[in-house]
Amino acid sequence: MEVYLVGGAVRDRLLGLPVGERDWVVVGASPQDMLEQGFKQVGKDFPVFLHPETKDEYALARTERKTGHGYKGFAFHTNTAVTLEQDLRRRDLTINAIAETADGTLIDPYHGQQDLKAGLLRHVSPAFAEDPVRILRIARFAAQFGKRGFKVAHSTNSLMRKMVDNGEVNHLVPERVWAELAKALATDSPQKFFTVLRGCNALAVLFPEIDREYPDDSQTHSDTANIAALDAVQASTSHDEDPRVRFSVLIQALGHDLRQERRARQAETLCKRFRAPNDYRQLALSAIKLEQKAGSDEPEDILELMESSGAFKQSGRWHLLLSVYRAADVIDQRRADKLIAVGADAASVNAAQLENQNLSGPALGEAIRTMRLEIIRKISSGQSTCISRGQST
Repeated sequence: MEVYLVGGAVRDRLLGLPVGERDWVVVGASPQDMLEQGFKQVGKDFPVFLHPETKDEYALARTERKTGHGYKGFAFHTNTAVTLEQDLRRRDLTINAIAETADGTLIDPYHGQQDLKAGLLRHVSPAFAEDPVRILRIARFAAQFGKRGFKVAHSTNSLMRKMVDNGEVNHLVPERVWAELAKALATDSPQKFFTVLRGCNALAVLFPEIDREYPDDSQTHSDTANIAALDAVQASTSHDEDPRVRFSVLIQALGHDLRQERRARQAETLCKRFRAPNDYRQLALSAIKLEQKAGSDEPEDILELMESSGAFKQSGRWHLLLSVYRAADVIDQRRADKLIAVGADAASVNAAQLENQNLSGPALGEAIRTMRLEIIRKISSGQSTCISRGQST
């Protein structure tokens, strides 16, 4: 039995990046061999085992055969005769098909180290075309290594285009698309996720709302086209690391030639299609619906902005919305600080401060609201400028 470190741990170490999870492949062993050594089997589709102490995943070397559409349409074959090279050949990219022995020796049958140096995302074998999730993974790796200048190899992009033409992308399940999108949003170059999808024609299938932002003549120049929404999400990386904020910046920037109601419906459709978590969906929709209120100095607008975004009940959500507007350049930092301060003062109002202590129900709520509005009006009365989209007017 031989054990090798494989995949991202080897790749990231060679790139000088922090190594996270470690995955191992075991050659020449049977499931019974693993169980006898104290490993716990967790895989259902193919034998994967947890180390009894480190809890790292150890998978038996395997080959796979396409049996249907989508990423679940595979039959896996494992036995003691499957070689390391056969196991590595089924992997998506050459940079992920490097193995390392216990003494640090690298085994690189598909020239992954060469592609790491060249900054290329290249498929290992034609079997790449059998799994549409790999298109998403390449797009996410392009985002993850965007600042290092990684590009998709021409041959790989050509293969990805054929996969789109053959309808493989249509079989992607929403959860897998969302999982890769969320990871891409957390990278330094999230816009690369979408430009790679555009380059292989998958963007129109998965994210038609974003694909529509491209001019008709930009098909072969997706990396250089100035798309406002993609520029916005990229600019947001210097303001906030929270993927919820970055997602909302992207969604808020889409379709500015459309009426607000249609923009909101478009955002709702996109979120439903990929079953986006509620916190992502609510923040993105609020960013669209309350945008005009964020730049207004009218006390009634400011109060509505605060009430609608949960400033008096969910301060975390309120601060996230202001982060979205700050990252999207809807407001500047001074405006954001002002709104936070005013919101804190208004939130401090309670029933004990009212002159009439006999109020209850809707009457009590309205009295508190009136007092909050008066606080906002007093604080805003000395403000002679309206700060909107990062500028004083």
